[in-house]
Amino acid sequence: MNSEPTIFSRIINREIPADIVFEDDKVLAFRDIHPAAPVHILIIPKEPIDQISHMKAENAPLLGHMVWVATQVAEKESLNNGYRLVMNNGNEGGQSVYHIHLHLLGGRQMAWPPG
Repeated sequence: MNSEPTIFSRIINREIPADIVFEDDKVLAFRDIHPAAPVHILIIPKEPIDQISHMKAENAPLLGHMVWVATQVAEKESLNNGYRLVMNNGNEGGQSVYHIHLHLLGGRQMAWPPG
């Protein structure tokens, strides 16, 4: 894992401003500055894990918490007709920031297959 702080760790540390919609002791959720949908929120763990494939068994409850937070934020955002949750892993998976994050996308019809 790269020892340089990511943009997400800088947001967690309040070095960079973000439009935060949820926070607890485990995660932070904020609006994406380059949204791919009318609602595009990122849910990030406060614990820096660089990518999904590097997770350990003890990280599983954290991932479950991230999904639970996504459901709560989706309800708050009135995404009653559905939404998409996406996690990218590695370069070919489209990961651009090496701090795991869950995309909550909604507010429009999603296409399949994705990108």
